[in-house]
Amino acid sequence: MTRFILPRTLRSRIAPYQSLSKYGTYGNIAPFSTSTRRQSYEDTIQNLKIGKHTRVLYQGFTGRQATMNAQESIEYGTNVVGGVKPGFEGEHLGLPVLPSVKAAVEKLKPDASAIYVPGNGTVAAMEEAIENEIPLIVAVAEHIPIHDIMRIHQMLRTQSKTRLVGANCPGIINTHGRCRLGFQPLPFFKEGNVGIVAKSGTLSYEAVASTTRAGLGQTYGISMGGDVLAGTNFVEAFQILVEDEKTEGIVMIGEVGGSAELRAAEWIREYNRKTANPKPFMSVIGGVQAPARRIMGHAGAWAAPGEASAAQKIKILQDVGVTVVDHPEKLGEGMKGLLAERSRTTTASRTGSSQQRRGYHTIRHRPTTHRSRSSVSAQRRTLYVKKGQAFEMLKQRGIKIVDVPAANGEKFLAISIDREARQPCIIASPTTDPSRAFEQSKKFPFGYGTNEATSEKMLEDIASHLGIPSNGRGALGKLVGELVDLFMSKEAFVLQTKFAVGDQGELQVQGAKFGFDDAAFRSSKRQADVHALRDMDSEVKEEVEAEKDGMIYVKLAGEGSIGTIVNGAGLAMNTVDALVARGGSPANFMDTGGKATSETIKAGFRIVSSDPRVKVIFVNIFGGLTLGDMIANGILMAFKDLNLKVPVVVRLRGTREAEGQKLIQESGLKLDAFDSFEEAAARAISIAKGTATME
Repeated sequence: MTRFILPRTLRSRIAPYQSLSKYGTYGNIAPFSTSTRRQSYEDTIQNLKIGKHTRVLYQGFTGRQATMNAQESIEYGTNVVGGVKPGFEGEHLGLPVLPSVKAAVEKLKPDASAIYVPGNGTVAAMEEAIENEIPLIVAVAEHIPIHDIMRIHQMLRTQSKTRLVGANCPGIINTHGRCRLGFQPLPFFKEGNVGIVAKSGTLSYEAVASTTRAGLGQTYGISMGGDVLAGTNFVEAFQILVEDEKTEGIVMIGEVGGSAELRAAEWIREYNRKTANPKPFMSVIGGVQAPARRIMGHAGAWAAPGEASAAQKIKILQDVGVTVVDHPEKLGEGMKGLLAERSRTTTASRTGSSQQRRGYHTIRHRPTTHRSRSSVSAQRRTLYVKKGQAFEMLKQRGIKIVDVPAANGEKFLAISIDREARQPCIIASPTTDPSRAFEQSKKFPFGYGTNEATSEKMLEDIASHLGIPSNGRGALGKLVGELVDLFMSKEAFVLQTKFAVGDQGELQVQGAKFGFDDAAFRSSKRQADVHALRDMDSEVKEEVEAEKDGMIYVKLAGEGSIGTIVNGAGLAMNTVDALVARGGSPANFMDTGGKATSETIKAGFRIVSSDPRVKVIFVNIFGGLTLGDMIANGILMAFKDLNLKVPVVVRLRGTREAEGQKLIQESGLKLDAFDSFEEAAARAISIAKGTATME
C-alpha cells in the first residue's frame, strides 16, 4: 500500500496558532462536555426554545453596550439573572456580577448567555460558555476571524449541551415569552403568529416591520447571521417553528453563498409531503445581481465555485412551494393571504406544496439575470493574493510549479470550508473542464485542529476520486499536506490549485488562487506577512476609500445610473436586486454598516457621487437601532456640506421614520423622502431615465 507522508514542517508551522486556544492544540482539540450521552450538536436544537423561563446571563455585563442592551431587555421582560466580569464580584443594575462563567453557572444557573465581551475576548468568552455547558449562547459580534469560528465549531460538534446562535447576527427573540438575547429593535416587534429566520439583520427587521404592519406580528426571530459558518441554520430553526403552536407561518431570509437555502428547500419539501395542512413558507433571497467571486458585505456572502447562485436558490425554493418575493415589504400582506388560504383549506384537500402559493399572486416576475462583473478582477476585499504570490508560497514548500498548463488531464484540488458540515474540507475534482468540473467535485470534510485531513484513509479516498495512479499518490499526499499546513498556519479561507500528474508520477501545479482571512489581521494583527502582500494600487480606488471609512463599496459594471447607499449588507444586496427587477440600473453596492450615522452617510455620498455615471442617488435606510430623525439630519448635513448637485431619493423606515421623512421633505433641498420602497424606487428610476425631475 502506498504510504502518504505528512510534511515534517506541518507541526512547526502551526505552532504560532496553538497559542490562540488554551483548551486545544493542533492535532488534539479535546471534547468540551462531560456528559455521558452520545455527543451530538443536533441534540441541542431544543435549546432554542426561549421564553419567560429562560434565565439569561450577560458575559461582559458591565460594559457600555452590554449595560444598555441589558436594560432594554429587562424592561422588555427578559429574565436577566446577572452577569460576568473577570476578576470582579459585586452588583450591576441591581443584579449579581460574578468573576467567572464557572462561578456564575454554579450560583445563577443560567439557561442562556448573551456575549458582549469586546474585541478578541469574544472567542474566549464563547469557549468559556461552552466549557461550562450553558445551554444557549448568543454571539452578536462581527468580524470574528474565520479560523477562530472553525475552532469554536470543532468544540461544539464534540458535545451535546450547548447551542450557538451567531456570530455576526442580531440574536434570537421570542415575543410571547418577552425574551430577547441580542440587539433586535424592540419597537417593531409584536406578539403574533409569524416565525422569522434570517441571515441578514436589516432584512429581518424589514420582515418584522412588514408583518407587524400587516397585523400579523411575530413569534420567534432567529438569526443565522452572515458569517461563513452559522451556529444555527435554517433547518434547525424550522424544527422549532413548526413545533411551536403559536407560529402559523414562516419567513426565511437568505442570500448568495453557501447551500443553507438548498438544505432548507429539501427539508420543506419533506415537511410539506408528510404534513397535513403544513404551515406556509415565504422567502426573500439577496444577491441575485451580486458579481461573481465578490464578498458582498457579509463574510459569508460569496458563492464558491459550483455553489448555486441566488437566482438558482429562488427557483429551487419556488419548486418546493415557497412563495419568494423580491422585497421584504411584500412579506406581511403576502403571508396574510397565505394564512387566510390555509385557514380555509381542509386537511383532506391539502395535498402537497403547490397550493401554498395560491393565496398570493402579486409576486413580481424577475427579469433574466445577467451577472454584473466588477471592473477589477484581481483583488476581492483584500482577501486574495496574486497568482505569482500563490505560486511562490508553493515553491517555498517544495511543490513543483509549471507556467504552461498541460493540454489534458488537469485536475482540481482545494482546501476550503464546508458550511454544512461546519468544518474545513478538501475539495477534489478529476477534471477542470467548466462543463463537468463541479458536477464531479467532491468534498472531504475534516475536523479542525485534527490530523484527519492527512490520514491514510482520507488521502486514499481523494486519490481514488481523482484517479491518481499509484506512482503519483505520494506526490498527492505532499500537496495535500502542504496545502492543509498553509490553510491552518496562515488562516486561509480558500486555497485552489489546478495540477497534472506526469508519466513518472510527478505532480505539477499549473494554477493557483489563494484567499486569506483579513479579519485575522484586522482584529489582532495576525498574518501580517500575508496582509503585506496586498497591492492597493491594483484595486478600485473608491472601494479602498470606502474601506477606510468602515464601509463596503462594490463598483458595478454597465450603465450604472443609480447610486445606492444602504445600511446593512443584506438590505444593500436586496436594494440592487429590486432596482434591477424594476428596470433600474444600479451603479454600485454600498453597505454603510448596520448603524448609519451622519459621518458614514456623508462618506457614502462623497464616494457614490464621484462616479460620473450616477444621475440619482438612492438612499435606503432602515433605522433599527438608529433614530430616523438623526439619520435625516445626517443626510441633510451631508447634502449641504458636499454641495451635491445630483438629486437624492431617500426611502427611510424604522424608528422615528415619520419625523425623519418630514425633515427631508421640508428641507427645501433636491431631496425626496418616502416610506414605501416601491414609490421611492419608482421615483429614483424615473429620474435616472430622465422621465422625471426634482421639483
